[in-house]
Amino acid sequence: MPDVYCGPAPAPQTLLFAWNFDPVALGLCAAILAVHAASGRRNGRGMAFAGTGVLALLFLSPLCALTVSLFSARVAHHALLIGVAAPLLALAFRSVRLPAPALPLSVLTVLNALLLWFWHVPQVYDVAIVGALPYWTMQLSLLGAAFALWRAVLAPSAHLGSAVFALLATMVQMGMLGALLTFARTPLYAAHSLTTQPFGLSPLADQQLAGLIMWVPASLPYLAGALLLLSVQLAPASRRVR
Repeated sequence: MPDVYCGPAPAPQTLLFAWNFDPVALGLCAAILAVHAASGRRNGRGMAFAGTGVLALLFLSPLCALTVSLFSARVAHHALLIGVAAPLLALAFRSVRLPAPALPLSVLTVLNALLLWFWHVPQVYDVAIVGALPYWTMQLSLLGAAFALWRAVLAPSAHLGSAVFALLATMVQMGMLGALLTFARTPLYAAHSLTTQPFGLSPLADQQLAGLIMWVPASLPYLAGALLLLSVQLAPASRRVR
């Protein structure tokens, strides 16, 4: 197997020692905190630290190495990236003016779906995890698109119906991808054909577990976000009725 980002596939007994101190990962975490500090806004500071903490877990901790062995760990990694780190950072920078132009919610929804499916095409995925450049292209594109989507739906000016639809549509397409992975009859990812057995999983079982993660827990932040938006919007109306 070619050299992959996060190092060689670890054995279970060495996993806890497989930390990653790549300057790019460290620089990403530092840059996010520096940009937020430079904005001069105290609100959202806790969210900035929380979001950066999730990124540190994903890219610095042994979870990064585990993704080399298990496709299910990679899917969990992506789920945390776009469903936990991205909304935390979106809340952190909610009131910070950013130079990037705002795209329509419909475009952001489609972009998130296209990127998620593209990076999980087996042939693309097998290339993306080899070397720093393709790896970070995958990770930053997923994070950037998810950040933009969450920032748009959480904006005070967001249209409730459009925001809820965007989150639910994202949840549905993630569930579809998860179902495809779960019910596939053969292993699809050559990169993990020889790395899962030390953890007691066949490549197919690992892929099925990845599909279940994508199908259910990875979709929950989007469902929770949609329900939260509805509850916040409907709460004043219910108080007025009383």
